[in-house]
Amino acid sequence: MTRGLFVAGTDTGVGKTVATAGLTGWLRDACIEARAIKPAQTGYPPDDDASFVAEACNDESAATCLRRLEPPLAPRVAAARQGVDLSYDAIREGCERILDDPAVDAGVVEGIGGLRVPLAEDREVIDLVAELDLPAVVVARSGLGTLNHTALTVDALERRGVAVTTINEYEGATVAERTNPAELERMTGVGVETVPPLDLDDPSAAIDGLRDAVDEWSPVEAVSD
Repeated sequence: MTRGLFVAGTDTGVGKTVATAGLTGWLRDACIEARAIKPAQTGYPPDDDASFVAEACNDESAATCLRRLEPPLAPRVAAARQGVDLSYDAIREGCERILDDPAVDAGVVEGIGGLRVPLAEDREVIDLVAELDLPAVVVARSGLGTLNHTALTVDALERRGVAVTTINEYEGATVAERTNPAELERMTGVGVETVPPLDLDDPSAAIDGLRDAVDEWSPVEAVSD
């Protein structure tokens, strides 16, 4: 069994937290003891991605946040503005500690914004993805602009030796949304799973919503390879 998955985004606000909740709950429903890991949370409060995942899974132990920062900025910038130290090594080692915990079968690490977001010191989110050596699930928007953003994200990950699967938000309301999934597969050679907008008044809907939408890929198989 691999140690888990890294949920990376093409940008902020693309649905990484929903995907993380869905993947974590899906694994736990399959009797795989999964733990979501948020390396750093900015904009706290009110933003608290780990709490959303824990609520979706109905278990406080389902998600852990390693560091919370108040300014709604990139972690490195938020820490500087807040006047606190933020160590990249401490973040990476915190993730490794949970991933290597014998009580955890698989970790689901949620990124912060896109890959080039400054994380800590001179390191970026993509450095953490590569050094944790986890396959990535790239979460992308559906409309105009997503071809460029997603292809660049996939290229950057593959240059660092990271295996990639893509989840594309999908409503099908425009021609671009309807044609983008197939075009992304052609451009990147990576499978694209489409997920419709979900009603998240009940956060647990992220689990069934993701599982019902995804056809050709399974996190259970991904972490069991």
